[in-house]
Amino acid sequence: MARLSASAAEAGYRLETFDEIGSTNALALERGAAGETRPTWYVTDRQTAGRGRRGRNWATFEGNLFATLLLTDPAPVANVAELCFVAALALDDAILAVAPGAFDAFNLKWPNDGLLGGAKVAGILIEATTRGRLTQVAIGIGVNIAGHPDDTPYPTTSFAAKGFAFDRDQLFEALSASMVRALAVWDRGARFAQIRAGWLARAAGLGGPLVLRTDGRRVEGIFTGLDPQGRLILDTPDGRELITAGEVLLAPADAGR
Repeated sequence: MARLSASAAEAGYRLETFDEIGSTNALALERGAAGETRPTWYVTDRQTAGRGRRGRNWATFEGNLFATLLLTDPAPVANVAELCFVAALALDDAILAVAPGAFDAFNLKWPNDGLLGGAKVAGILIEATTRGRLTQVAIGIGVNIAGHPDDTPYPTTSFAAKGFAFDRDQLFEALSASMVRALAVWDRGARFAQIRAGWLARAAGLGGPLVLRTDGRRVEGIFTGLDPQGRLILDTPDGRELITAGEVLLAPADAGR
């Protein structure tokens, strides 16, 4: 059974676990709308309506991680989008805690994926809602531990397929601890520069060619970093572009850090 780390419990975090629900993000936002304001994790064995970015389905394989953290007023609204990078660093720390041998194979793909050997193994979905002065954020994290889909338009894998032996509960306990640490470093956005530096140290494709889709355009260039607001810096033949949102279509499978 999933359990919180001692540091998360001491920090006042809560945990609710389920055998099966539709979506951990949807449930978290529903609980928030019903009055829940405590930092709460929602973890399920199976999802029937899991989703990723751009409305895509997130496939369910028992033994994988399906978790969402509900936060209330975690930062000024202008800083909420930074939570994607905070969560990615927390996930990276958790994975390396349970599978230190994955250091060279696991890295972070802008804006919200984890790659293992160049194939997608994890995804993060940030959803926020504001009612009056109250902002609540659902940080959804899915990790392919035991299985992965094989009918996607991009390469996918699982940790089990690559020979890493840990289970959902081990990863979640580590994640609940690393998220507390990452949020403290971030300090409601006041120290995003530290998060940004940590994320770039684990970034896939940094310094190499990148192809992405943004605002209906296909853009190619060299991925040179993130600006202070977390926008992707792409040096294109037509000049430098700062990308706020988009989808990476191609990143080298052997992307380094």
